[in-house]
Amino acid sequence: MEVRLISKRQKAQYNRLVTHVIQSWEWGEFRKQIGLPVLRYGLYKGGKLFIAFQLTLHKIPFINKYVGYLPKGPIPSKNLADALKKIGQENNCAFIKIEPNVVPAKAGIQLKNIARDFLPSPKPLFTKYNFVLDITKSEEELLKNMHSKTRYNIKVAQKHGVKVEERVDDEAFNIYLKLYFETTKRQGYYGHNQLYHTKVWQTLKKDRLARILIASYQNQPLTAWLLLNFKDTLYYPYGGSSKIHPEVMANNLVCWEAIKLGKKLKFKNFDMWGALGPNADPKDPWYGFHRFKQGYGGQLVEYLGTYDLVFDWPIYILFTLIDRFSPLKIFLLKLLGK
Repeated sequence: MEVRLISKRQKAQYNRLVTHVIQSWEWGEFRKQIGLPVLRYGLYKGGKLFIAFQLTLHKIPFINKYVGYLPKGPIPSKNLADALKKIGQENNCAFIKIEPNVVPAKAGIQLKNIARDFLPSPKPLFTKYNFVLDITKSEEELLKNMHSKTRYNIKVAQKHGVKVEERVDDEAFNIYLKLYFETTKRQGYYGHNQLYHTKVWQTLKKDRLARILIASYQNQPLTAWLLLNFKDTLYYPYGGSSKIHPEVMANNLVCWEAIKLGKKLKFKNFDMWGALGPNADPKDPWYGFHRFKQGYGGQLVEYLGTYDLVFDWPIYILFTLIDRFSPLKIFLLKLLGK
């Protein structure tokens, strides 16, 4: 096996091999726009490219070391471990964090198939669970598979005259941004800054990989979602909503319209980005998001999880300790740009 950097002329070949929008060439270009080093590699066997991936490098303050981050990538095989060892050493990494876009039940792999070099990580960034909806089904079947309360709320929004429109203009993006930050402030959770969202929008929009859905009531925007797409999947990563007029159920209608849009654009899956696990705790602060997504009848999938490949144990242990102190957690999230 041989490890080589991927060149720009291999963009189409690269995109054919990766399986998630986070690993797309276009997403890598966005990451460059916010100042992160992006490295794209291919694994070759007999001169043929068979695995491709990209990772970002994140400088650790005060020392000449980096953290590598490889989200939604390939199976953590021995080949990948050997490649990342080489990459980590060449780029002075303390460790590399990977979060494979692999559902064990579908891939037919078990934990024993994971290369021993990878250590189960104490700090996941992506959730291990997600709701993924098969949108090749008819609208009638999709509605039938929803929770009855979700169907009811969609009808409530329609009866109130809530309007949902798809837009790709910058004014729509600004509406989304306002509602997004209104939501993060109201609910008290960490969100990416304005530069992050702006660069996502500017970079992916030009390749038709991003669009905005806005739900309005009496000409006032109440909910806005930023949707991404790659290959056969439509993704719902980010959204925001107003606290006014909760009775018109705008959130429920915008989700249904996103599903219908995915069908119209001939996508096969609607990826809802993250969820809690089975038997979710109603006391969990994310339970409301989980229950909302669950109502649409998607399959709750479990990914392989998060793993670390460690090169510098003292620094790695320090990072693990940092995560135990909540005032420093935001620092770690910001460092990795999650």
